[in-house]
Amino acid sequence: MSEGIFTLDAEVRTDLGKGASRRLRHNDKVPAVLYGLGKEAVSLTLSHNKVFQAQEFEAFYSHVLTLNVDGKKVEAVIKDMQRHPFKPRVTHLDFLRVDAKQALQTNVPLHFVNEAKAESIKTHGGHAEHHMVDVEISCLPADLPEFIEVDVINVELGQTLHLSDIVLPEGVTSVELAKGEDHDLAVVTVKTAKGPSVESEEDDAEGEEAAAE
Repeated sequence: MSEGIFTLDAEVRTDLGKGASRRLRHNDKVPAVLYGLGKEAVSLTLSHNKVFQAQEFEAFYSHVLTLNVDGKKVEAVIKDMQRHPFKPRVTHLDFLRVDAKQALQTNVPLHFVNEAKAESIKTHGGHAEHHMVDVEISCLPADLPEFIEVDVINVELGQTLHLSDIVLPEGVTSVELAKGEDHDLAVVTVKTAKGPSVESEEDDAEGEEAAAE
């Protein structure tokens, strides 16, 4: 993965509105907005091809990006991305400015590891049910992880891991847990695989009897 995906060239745009945005997209450009840090929001234009290539990498969504805005470097993170409902196109981007000395809040993906090796799954036939695929964290930009691992190697049948069970990198905290114990959300549960129900087994038996007659 090239570090180049974390740097995007952008131009300030003054032609605003839906009509202007449509014209931009027709010319393979993506409208965007840059805001945060108490500064005025700025409307931007970016190359669709560059954005589309970059967004195919998971790290793009949880990495401090460098925007070259008319020659001036601005550090920011992705806060929202809109896509066309069926075409492979990005239609709008929201960027949040970041300051190296100020904590930021953003979502990072969860990577569930050792599912195939867990005894509850490998030996006892359980399956992992993921309750969330990403988690909102708070940290300084330099401490921002690309993802957070959730190790299920020792999770037993019927057991649920919560946010408080997840090992976060140094300098990283959970936004939800900071709100109190009642925000200790479920992350993953290893459930017993469902077998055929008694009712379906009875139906099968009746069908076999009818076939025999």
